[in-house]
Amino acid sequence: MSRRVRRPLAKSGGRGSERVKGASARSDSAKVARPEKGTSRKGRGVAERSSGERWQGTRPGRPQRAGTPADTACFAEKPTKPEPALLPTKVQTVAVTADEANMRVDRFLEARFPGLSFSHIQRIVRKGELRVNGKRADSKDRIGEGDKVRIPPLKLDTPKTTAHLSEAEAKTRDELQKMVLFEDADVMVLNKAAGLAVQGGSGLSRHIDGMLETMRDAKGQRPRLVHRLDRETAGCLLVAKTRFAATALTGAFRQRSARKIYWALVAGVPKPKQGRISTYLAKEENEEESIMRVASHGDEGASHAVTYYAVVETSAQKLAWVSLKPVTGRTHQLRAHMAHINHAIVGDPKYFNKENWQLPGGLQKRLHLLARRIVIPHPRGGVIDVTAPLPPHMLQSWNLLGLEADRFDPIEHAPEE
Repeated sequence: MSRRVRRPLAKSGGRGSERVKGASARSDSAKVARPEKGTSRKGRGVAERSSGERWQGTRPGRPQRAGTPADTACFAEKPTKPEPALLPTKVQTVAVTADEANMRVDRFLEARFPGLSFSHIQRIVRKGELRVNGKRADSKDRIGEGDKVRIPPLKLDTPKTTAHLSEAEAKTRDELQKMVLFEDADVMVLNKAAGLAVQGGSGLSRHIDGMLETMRDAKGQRPRLVHRLDRETAGCLLVAKTRFAATALTGAFRQRSARKIYWALVAGVPKPKQGRISTYLAKEENEEESIMRVASHGDEGASHAVTYYAVVETSAQKLAWVSLKPVTGRTHQLRAHMAHINHAIVGDPKYFNKENWQLPGGLQKRLHLLARRIVIPHPRGGVIDVTAPLPPHMLQSWNLLGLEADRFDPIEHAPEE
């Protein structure tokens, strides 16, 4: 059981609204602002198993509408311009750094070589050309600090220019364009639909990563995924259009400079209404699927995970609209954490296990989780700040329950660590 104690709110400062020169937004909800220094407060020590701590937010005198840049948003400093990684032309062995510890093998390669395609990574893993400490590695294996990774010669896929797209590929490109919330020369933010996979897998022929092949530029550069969302999660998905941007944005995620806010509809009303969930999570495999379970410090594959939550509005004490801010980015973190405090996300096929619980009439049995907003330093200076609208099934639920989507979102003032 989680333990939640009162914790004072950490204030953050800085406001920005100036767009980066040359940037074009597809929506008023997508903005790029000049960064200003803010203040933050370091979190408490890590508990061995799990802990929940309360933070108390205060509503400002002037209400801030959810989904707009907050007056008190804590924006990151302007990043230094990184150099893109060069693809190795011969076999090399590299050591895993502390920052890369516990990363999956495939994501380790993507972080080191942003220009490398997902299909190429899977190909060298399948052929056994990638080895960790002399042993054949699987793409989902996790690496530790100091591990020796043997990397074979790598190459970019042969560019396919948009001038030679088939009718089906042109249609796919148009579909992607309709998803764009923000775009400039370096970055795109897509509004991913619920049910659309981000990457390929068993039995999947349609996914964002494959669709991006239709958006190569005149130089043959292909947009690259910077992070991922679960297949049933809708909302903001960040994509780099250049190798330079991919390196910078991947570094921002690794350094936790990216700020993400999610909306969810959960069973019951969490108490306290604002809190911090801190656990260790580890993957548990079974015959049909894999899930993340709450683990103990020191368990094999266990990683520390921290989430802040805040109740925005309730419906008859049976359902609650919660806003979530993950500090870490573990697989299924938000879904596992809300189930851990006994307030699972409505429609979650993996983690909703409440007995004798009936879904209110009119609500669809689909995952009610939205990647509502992302705030991250722009690779060339300033800050990207983009908001996604409610997907159709969540908008239907909000309307049926009488929830007001423009209410003040108290998660704005949750600590950043």
